[in-house]
Amino acid sequence: MENRKVRVRFAPSPTGPLHMGGVRTALYNYLFAKKTGGDFILRIEDTDQTRYVPGAEEYIMEALEWCGMKINEGPKSGGEYGPYRQSERKASYLEFAEKLIESGHAYYAFDTPEELTEMRERLTKAKVAAPQYNAVTRETMKNSLTLSEDEVKRRIDEGEPYVIRIKIPRKEEVRFHDVVRGWVVVHSSQMDDKVLFKSDGMPTYHLANVVDDYKMKITHVIRGEEWLPSAPLHVLLYRYLGWEEVMPAFAHLPLILKPDGNGKLSKRDGDRLGFPVFPLNWKDPDSGEESQGYRERGYFPESFVNMLAMLGWNPGTSQEIFSMDELIEAFSLERVGKSGSKFDPEKAKWYNQQYLRTYDDAALAEIFQVTLKEKGINASDAYVTKVCSLIKEKTQFTAEFWGFGNYFFQQPESYDEKVIEKRWNETAIRFFPALADAFEDIEDWRADEIESVFKLIAEKLEINPGHVMQLFRVLLSGQGGGPVLFEMTELLGKQEVVARLRNGVERLK
Repeated sequence: MENRKVRVRFAPSPTGPLHMGGVRTALYNYLFAKKTGGDFILRIEDTDQTRYVPGAEEYIMEALEWCGMKINEGPKSGGEYGPYRQSERKASYLEFAEKLIESGHAYYAFDTPEELTEMRERLTKAKVAAPQYNAVTRETMKNSLTLSEDEVKRRIDEGEPYVIRIKIPRKEEVRFHDVVRGWVVVHSSQMDDKVLFKSDGMPTYHLANVVDDYKMKITHVIRGEEWLPSAPLHVLLYRYLGWEEVMPAFAHLPLILKPDGNGKLSKRDGDRLGFPVFPLNWKDPDSGEESQGYRERGYFPESFVNMLAMLGWNPGTSQEIFSMDELIEAFSLERVGKSGSKFDPEKAKWYNQQYLRTYDDAALAEIFQVTLKEKGINASDAYVTKVCSLIKEKTQFTAEFWGFGNYFFQQPESYDEKVIEKRWNETAIRFFPALADAFEDIEDWRADEIESVFKLIAEKLEINPGHVMQLFRVLLSGQGGGPVLFEMTELLGKQEVVARLRNGVERLK
């Protein structure tokens, strides 16, 4: 393993939109590959054609691209180990299923769905806790272990439907080392004879993923813990196919849990609590139901990736904000936890806020200008850039800019009622006209000069500046809170500030 180049694969099924848990699996694969100088491969596992959803494959690729994960090999980019869709590799799987039959590690099974149901019902009545097709029950079923060779040949020649099942040994311990969980030991009596090849001519996930991982020279299989129960079966397949020496290392990742910690995070939780669980918007092609994604909700891809990385991995330090390059540098599978991580929607917003604060003001202005133009407001890029520099400290999303800073572009339509009720009095009625007069005389309209004049007028009228400062903000913006007050006043401009003060006094008389 030491001498082999690291090759990892993200292998989703195109059965719908990519859940954020799937994105995190892709991210950990990507970080590990980049950290070790390896390759990140995208493989579409579409062996179950009945569950294929149009548009899902394109969605997966667009989501990875939005997150900044560059694919080395995949359906779009190609590569020397293609094709990268399992449906296009169909011809290669039967050979290995038949090889397993020849070596006595698999067999043909001709049982009808009705016969399988009957078997399970019989076992349930006999108080068997988990009825399954295994080393005991296969002796009573219709398969190449109980039928004669001639009978098996006749059935196949006549086109009778069959599946190929693995023959799990009756009394054996299957052991493997998981990078995240340590040694995993499962007794074969707990395993069933899983179907490897279906009657429709397609392999199941179990056979296809092992064959593809072998053929694509995959060195590490990093996937969700829902696949942990299947790992012993995959270990046996590597052994039975003679590939044990090149079997990849396994790392099964913990679940992303609901905010209350009770169970796996689902779309239903997002719908109920009002947060996205998909990276991008998704419209179900059958029902027409639309689900919002992190991108359309206004999250930066960098903050989404940073937040996901911390759901299950711990850098071992107090650092929380990481660029993609820093994540690559710091990442290791050994620091991935075994237990599930609770998703906190407020923490996700916090991450976005941290990135928003560091974003280039001109880039934010470009985003905000789209909203302003939709509202018929023409403002210079330079002015909008200054507005963004002031309000970004107080917001979590660019979508909040208008609601938070509309007063930079229009006079406030109303005033914060609580502040007016508490603060507006005779003192205010004396102070603000005097302040407006003094502001008109300022020649150098700068924040520090504005603040000096504000305090000077308060002192002259024997008023505590603190008693009128919030009212000052409300008369200018309509809001009780906001960005740095005197910098905001400077940006609004002398003429506008004086007009708003005089207008406010008139409206509140």
